[in-house]
Amino acid sequence: MNPGKLFAALAVAGVVSAQDVQVVKVESKTLSRTVLLTGELLPFQAVDLHARVQGFVEKVLVDRGSIVKQGELLVTLSAPEMEAQVAEAEAKVKTAESAVSEARAKLVAAESTYKRLKEASATEGAISGNELVIAEQSAEALRDAVRASESATTAAKASLAAVQKMQQYLHILAPFSGVISERLAHPGALAGPGAGPLLRLEQVSRLRLVVAVPEANFAGVSLGAKAPFQVSAYPTRTFHGAVARIARSIDPKTRSMSVELEVSNASGALAPGMYPQVHWPVHATERALVVPSTSVVRTTERVFVIRVKDGRAEWVDVRVGARESGQFQVFGSLAEGDMVVRNGSDEIRDGSKVTVPTAKPG
Repeated sequence: MNPGKLFAALAVAGVVSAQDVQVVKVESKTLSRTVLLTGELLPFQAVDLHARVQGFVEKVLVDRGSIVKQGELLVTLSAPEMEAQVAEAEAKVKTAESAVSEARAKLVAAESTYKRLKEASATEGAISGNELVIAEQSAEALRDAVRASESATTAAKASLAAVQKMQQYLHILAPFSGVISERLAHPGALAGPGAGPLLRLEQVSRLRLVVAVPEANFAGVSLGAKAPFQVSAYPTRTFHGAVARIARSIDPKTRSMSVELEVSNASGALAPGMYPQVHWPVHATERALVVPSTSVVRTTERVFVIRVKDGRAEWVDVRVGARESGQFQVFGSLAEGDMVVRNGSDEIRDGSKVTVPTAKPG
């Protein structure tokens, strides 16, 4: 007898037993997946330090890689002509102060004369009225002279303070704590507003991680959200950054939005210029049906899961979405709670009988 006919006959007769399968329930859950994006680490603050006044570099107290504190002296300049300007301004202040003293002394004498004449005028015929008027006007003129001398002194002191302030710019201080990333000048070099930077200072204890987030993955980004990342220098370590600034504008060329994360770098393990791989969280807003990845069967013709219903296998075509923790998001004619074969295979034919073994009591 033909073996195929014999098999069919036995199946009809019920001799062939149903296939045992393990099943799982179709679950409904909110997916939280990640996409891998490349970012760039930048210093939290960076500045090129220039000389504000013209002079020659006298000393450079730091070099590339030097760690400095805010207010620390970095470079000193020399400018002999500025010392001459300070001496000239100091001399003008002394001259103005001397003029004030002289004017005050003359005023005291004039007021004393006016006072004596006024007392004498009480005696009829002792002095003429014209003498009293002249003495009063002389005292008033000297009061004006004192005020003018005081104003000149104030102006001279302000001029001196301005020159002294400019002299302070011969000492270049660190505006914030950080590390010197470049040294661009040496003693003897001419420095000034148009002579280029002397040093570059970067703050690296905190870093900015800039990530260009594609438009499709931007939904759900919020301030304070944390994202893990790795750098090639430490392949086994995971670092974290918190979203601190969002551009809120899509770049029309790349269709992405720049997002800045703040990264603590107290240990100094990270460095500006690194290109981290960021595990960017993408949060779904709707619940999705998920099944184990092993339940999805792929053939050259279709993608399906095998639903078990009334003791028979039923092939249900699905479309696969996101993957998370060994599960696939699936779209198709499924419902939450449906039972599907855990380890799907096209050897379990559509419509064939299947049984689900019951767990034996321990």
